[in-house]
Amino acid sequence: MILLILKLILAHLIGDFFLQPKKWVKHKEKKKLKSIWLYVHIAIHLGLMILIVWDLSYSSLILNIALIHLIIDAAKISFQNKKNKRLLFFVDQFLHFATLFVLVPLFFKGDYGFILSFSTNHLLLLICMVFLTVPTSIIMKTIFSKWNISKLTKDNESLKDAGKYIGVLERILVFIFIIVGHWEAVGFLITAKSVFRFGDLTASKERKLTEYILIGTLISFGIAILVSLLYLNFQAYV
Repeated sequence: MILLILKLILAHLIGDFFLQPKKWVKHKEKKKLKSIWLYVHIAIHLGLMILIVWDLSYSSLILNIALIHLIIDAAKISFQNKKNKRLLFFVDQFLHFATLFVLVPLFFKGDYGFILSFSTNHLLLLICMVFLTVPTSIIMKTIFSKWNISKLTKDNESLKDAGKYIGVLERILVFIFIIVGHWEAVGFLITAKSVFRFGDLTASKERKLTEYILIGTLISFGIAILVSLLYLNFQAYV
């Protein structure tokens, strides 16, 4: 059953965070239930679940998950506004994951029917690595949407999306260092980033920018450490 849940989680991460362009999200927010991209998004989720689970005996489970996903997304865009946008993002994700953990036990028939199978540990490792890339970047962006970051970084030129890629790389490195048992390397990474950032913070003399960088670093490292610990504990459990 754990393997099935992990497969559905992987399908969700890919469908919600990798295969949903910003223009689709904006169109859904504007057109609400009339947006065609809402239904395209659900169709993609449906296809991903079928492809990754690859067992037609779970068709009822997959269809129910897709239907509930549509209901949750429809409710989100219907009630969403500027004030509750961040809150609804996290509520939306919580409900999607809760759906998997509630429905899978009800429809579970045994893992023996899976054609495309992975070891549980390998699949969990893949999910952790995937989560620490684009999904975590979007989570952090949602958190920081509370502040006008573009205003703080207006006069600080940088490569396009450089911050996002740096964040992804640092989280992946932290994850690898921890699961192989080298916590000291995490400390070295934090120190190295602090040294490189010190010049920027001194030059800017901007308290808000300093706080933004500090909060971003702590959240990024914190998420990577938490995911690493969850992975290690899950390994010990299974």
